[in-house]
Amino acid sequence: MKLSKTDFLIFKECQKNAWLKIHRPDIYFKYPLSAFEKNIIETGNEIDEMARQLFPGGVLVKSREDSKSTQKLIAERTSVIYQPVFASEKFLAVSDILVWNKETEKYDLYEVKSSTVSEEDGGRKTEDYLVDMAFQKRVILETGIMSGEISLGQTYLVRLNKEYIRRGELNVFGLFKVENLTKEVDEILKEIGAEMDSAFEVLSSEKEPPGHCGCILKGRGSHCTTSEYSNADIPEYSVHDIARIGNSKKKLKELVDSSILNIADIPQDFELSEIQRRQVDTAQSGRTYIDRAGISEFLATIKYPVAFLDYETYPSALPRFDGYRPYQQIPFQFSLHVMEKPGGELLHYDFIHAEDTCPDEAFVSSLQKDLPKFGSILVWNMKFEKGINAQIAERQPKFAKFLKEVNDRVVDLMIPFYGKTLVYDHPKFYGSASIKYVLPALVPELSYKNLHIQEGGTASDTWNRIVSGEYGAEEKECEIRALLDYCGQDTLAMVEIWRVLEGESK
Repeated sequence: MKLSKTDFLIFKECQKNAWLKIHRPDIYFKYPLSAFEKNIIETGNEIDEMARQLFPGGVLVKSREDSKSTQKLIAERTSVIYQPVFASEKFLAVSDILVWNKETEKYDLYEVKSSTVSEEDGGRKTEDYLVDMAFQKRVILETGIMSGEISLGQTYLVRLNKEYIRRGELNVFGLFKVENLTKEVDEILKEIGAEMDSAFEVLSSEKEPPGHCGCILKGRGSHCTTSEYSNADIPEYSVHDIARIGNSKKKLKELVDSSILNIADIPQDFELSEIQRRQVDTAQSGRTYIDRAGISEFLATIKYPVAFLDYETYPSALPRFDGYRPYQQIPFQFSLHVMEKPGGELLHYDFIHAEDTCPDEAFVSSLQKDLPKFGSILVWNMKFEKGINAQIAERQPKFAKFLKEVNDRVVDLMIPFYGKTLVYDHPKFYGSASIKYVLPALVPELSYKNLHIQEGGTASDTWNRIVSGEYGAEEKECEIRALLDYCGQDTLAMVEIWRVLEGESK
């Protein structure tokens, strides 16, 4: 066995998960990748290829196991090598770009990542990538290929520049930021080398690590791919589902060490935050918590005509249209339900832009036409829709006044189900304010299960494939219809949840 960089990084997150990936792929790959996960992989490949334009004319090593071709290219001092492969006795590393530096007569290593430099809006800390780069450097040095006359020079990290705004053709030198992290990588090289040796010893063993995996001490959202197998005794609704319990590692460890896994078994005197205690009490009592006065106070902020609005967007890593930044959401669709007066008829409007052109103007024009001129606009998680409106206003100043007026009228329907503003809690919310949990608990007859598209990641991916020309004419129409059905379900769900709130306020 040769330990790859990917498997080492998985090992650092969860040792048993990495072991199962290597020795029990039937368990590790039990569930197919989601549309969201596939999109992440495709995006990474797209960014890798685009970054090569920073160093044009290179030679691509096509096989991810072909270290001999890499060795030959290095011996010939090939100026630029894409996807070079390095294999030592125990380890395997595939790098992104190797560039011959004529001044230093050394090869510089460039690691390309599809995240942004900023930690906001999807960016990650620089430190997150140092381990990745240190692994590669350790393997490169260990192979001996880069020692002696031809050695390794600087180590760089290449990421998308969040501040870059597309104007005309993509400018790769503006699109990417390059950081020299040689010093930082060298500082942890010895430490990572020791961890690599330890990981190799564990993962090369044919004996499965016993007991739970490390995810037993993490919140549900951080559990690994094989947690269900390794932690089979964790119930469907467990202590791992308590709100923000992953940020309270001491609390979670205390519960696990006491063999308390079911949320129903948490003692009344166990210290929890107010929000966490409310969730646990609701789960243990099996009764719905309803603050009718609080609900009435919330509903009093809503004015007729009432509009229920939902957007669907696509986060294109590479700015697809002028005025866009990396990963800025492309708003391609909305659904709008309107009730003009109490007990009035429920009207529905929708919009979808199914062409590979900038949708901004058509999107807002349709919104202007269909949205009532006054009254409340209900959304679920207003930070998202209001953020999209603000971004469109920045790109399309002629709509700025209208979009600000829209944002001023927005009311977040999630508020009654969330955090310190919670006035309605149900055991089947499982501590979540997601509409995908709230809806089946309150309106079980309105389900996403019969829809062709059932969640936002698939909707986003479907639109991208539509405008990329991956579907024939007939299939394209079917997928467009599926998108309209899905988005329409989101606003209809809000209507029905709002009706439940109205019923409980009386």
